[in-house]
Amino acid sequence: MPRSRAPLALALGAALAAPLVLTPPASAADPYTVTPLKFTVQAGGRSCTVDADLYRPAGVDRGHPAPAVLGTNGFGGSKSDGSTDAIGKAFAQRGYVSLVYSGLGFGRSGCLVSLDDPDIDGAAASQLVDFLGGKRAADDGSTADFVTLDAPGDPRVGMIGGSYGGAVQLATASVDHRLDALVPMITWHDLAYSLDPNNAVGAPSVPGAFKWQWTNGFYLIGEGQPLLQPSLDPSRINNLACLHFVTRACRTIHTLNSGRYPAGRTAELLAFARRVSPVSYLHRVKAPTLLVQGQADTLFNLNEATATYRTLRAQGTPVKMIWQSWGHSGGLTGPATGELDLSRGNLETSYVGRRVLAWFDRHLRKQTHTDTGPAFAYHRDWVTDPNRTYATADHVPALNRTLYLSGDGKLVDNRNKVARGTRGYANWMIPTSHSESSLAGLIGLQDPPPHDTKGTYLDWTSKPLERPLDVVGAPRATLKVHSPKAERTQNSGDAADKLVLFAKIYDVAPDGTRTLVRRLVAPVRVPDVTKSFTVTLPGIVHRYEAGHRLRFVIAASDDAYFGNRGIKPVTVVSGPREPGVLRLPVVGS
Repeated sequence: MPRSRAPLALALGAALAAPLVLTPPASAADPYTVTPLKFTVQAGGRSCTVDADLYRPAGVDRGHPAPAVLGTNGFGGSKSDGSTDAIGKAFAQRGYVSLVYSGLGFGRSGCLVSLDDPDIDGAAASQLVDFLGGKRAADDGSTADFVTLDAPGDPRVGMIGGSYGGAVQLATASVDHRLDALVPMITWHDLAYSLDPNNAVGAPSVPGAFKWQWTNGFYLIGEGQPLLQPSLDPSRINNLACLHFVTRACRTIHTLNSGRYPAGRTAELLAFARRVSPVSYLHRVKAPTLLVQGQADTLFNLNEATATYRTLRAQGTPVKMIWQSWGHSGGLTGPATGELDLSRGNLETSYVGRRVLAWFDRHLRKQTHTDTGPAFAYHRDWVTDPNRTYATADHVPALNRTLYLSGDGKLVDNRNKVARGTRGYANWMIPTSHSESSLAGLIGLQDPPPHDTKGTYLDWTSKPLERPLDVVGAPRATLKVHSPKAERTQNSGDAADKLVLFAKIYDVAPDGTRTLVRRLVAPVRVPDVTKSFTVTLPGIVHRYEAGHRLRFVIAASDDAYFGNRGIKPVTVVSGPREPGVLRLPVVGS
């Protein structure tokens, strides 16, 4: 089946420098009209203009109102990129009033890029909800008296969008409880984890390994706005040190790029990244939420959506979750594969599209008989029938299969099979392992296969599988490492002196071919090398076929991340009394 990076349009915008093309007024036969509008909003202490398009279905008027759908672009996009205007068209064709807009700092909207801050981006979107509710007019005096109201000033409205246009939905819902339904796609839970992940369990105050390629790619897009959008609104200019972002965003990125994490500065950057992330404000989100996350995503992996899902579910917010194929790193998309592609409008003919329509039918059209589907669904790329690719469950699978790390490099299924042994590796001053090139994906270049350099990693390999093994969820590994050099430096007061390693699981075919599933790795900055620690790997949906072997690897480096400062040799001692453990969420067995 074809594979594509087309979904990157949700994150980056399909036509960053494309001229604005206005849709002409509809004829009697047209399904909707499109009206360009401007709104002056107050956001973060600034007054700025939001550029929007209002899609009004034929036949919708004050006497025949309709519910509304609000949407905005991914990072670097605008209201007129291929994925954002597709939202307006797709839902207007299905009878919804649609309002799509360029997010703050993008397209022809003003204000600074503020990373979907609820108090800024959320507040701006809330003022657009005011327009849909009849509480305010557009700058030209236009009003929307044709949107279904639940109460005066309270429109029946949902939001949909991906990546940057996904998190803003949760930010808006946290400050405006008039939203009736959300569909955040391929977005984040905690930017501190997204950009500087530390997958060690229970170490939220320890920064991880900086994801420098993804982060700097987006940073350059933000700071390069004058090249992409001439004649910027003055409200989009900050200062020479930080042109188009809010100051704290630039300071966070500059700190991450410095490779030094002193305690005070680290606390500040983590606090800012988390304050503008759903992890900090989900307790205020009450709108029914359908989370859609991509399996092929090294930027915002499945663990992010899972964390949001579990938080919302625990507090009683109606929530369901789908793990589709495509994300920021590619995957399957389009009608031929049965996967949703909004730009092609295949809502009714894709599993995710039908779920979105049902979600809005239930919560916006108040069709209470509508079945919105199971609590959890996931795409299986080993199933070729597009009508059967999704499996469903009432919960995310639990960790239910345990393997042990033996001293002879084997991955065994019984503690009694663990052999005693000591093995080691050391990092070099340059990266010696490769998982993925985020920058290659951003500009459409071919990414070389993953690899590790001998002597800079350790691996444990299972025997060939007797039957297929389906892993659905986030594996966990518990291990103990010895590193005298790291032990001497880890309490220096600079977190950069702690040991960094990268955990991952390969699928090894009978011919020796290795596949790093979705090119995902788990960076770890070990909190204390004198103690055992547990690593949560990124979630996957993968079938290990019969005859294949699992290979668990810890590597000294990865060229998509900042790694160790200085050479830090590592030794792992294994034995049956206290072996390392790999736990898997296995389904169907």
